[in-house]
Amino acid sequence: MRELDLYEITRAVRELSIEANTVANPDLRIALEKSLDKEESPAGKAVLHQLLQNQDIARKERIPICQDTGFTVVFLRVGMDIRFTGGSIQDAVNEGVRAGYTEGFLRKSIVKDPLTHPVNTNDNTPAIVHTELVPGDKVTVTLMPKGGGSENMSRIKMMKPADGTAGVKDFILETVQAAGGNPCPPVIVGVGVGGTFDYAAYLAKISLLRKIGERNSNQEIADLEREWLKEVNRLGIGPAGLGGRVTALDLFVEVFPRHIATFPAAVNIQCNAARVKTRVL
Repeated sequence: MRELDLYEITRAVRELSIEANTVANPDLRIALEKSLDKEESPAGKAVLHQLLQNQDIARKERIPICQDTGFTVVFLRVGMDIRFTGGSIQDAVNEGVRAGYTEGFLRKSIVKDPLTHPVNTNDNTPAIVHTELVPGDKVTVTLMPKGGGSENMSRIKMMKPADGTAGVKDFILETVQAAGGNPCPPVIVGVGVGGTFDYAAYLAKISLLRKIGERNSNQEIADLEREWLKEVNRLGIGPAGLGGRVTALDLFVEVFPRHIATFPAAVNIQCNAARVKTRVL
């Protein structure tokens, strides 16, 4: 049994909060560069050039890629041979968010009690924390700052089982079309199908943790990802919603067994910043 002081979680979250908001991942940059060859719209090309320039400035100056530094979503994969010391996991994560968003001069966007007391918490806490138990004695910390613009455009639908694959495709296209330029395209489209109402949304969210170009391990689903991505890009929304061929950089699908009488599907849209960073402890 390995012991791990929860301070290590706090430190990782603090550092990842700053890194995720200021340093774009290589797969995202490569995808944007490739999109320049695909995009035919002059306005679209100009937007893509600006996005790449923005990444360069953010990395060099250590300033946020986007002014909306998001709701901090944290995924913990915790080895079952780990014993934590020093408090609670939730408190450790929140302390890391508090320190990272303060030291990194990142915008604080979370309001307390959304119905009756919508006052800013002033430290971007509390974080959303998803914890999964896995074999081993390591902890994988993955941090995703999720902006409000893209999150607002996400949807879930309880479809009929008879709607089938065609129904899911139509739902995806309707969602992206309705979103238009609001989620700051080119976007990444996360899709979750199956499970329960809440689990479908979770599947859509975790699909966004993949690297751009990484396909589902099920070949049939991977083929659907490719097909639906092409359909999304035929919508013509384009970079920044100004029209063009590159509406989405990728589309990911995650599935889970469902009840015979249900067919939940969720679409979680990610903006062009696509901020995800991971550390193994």
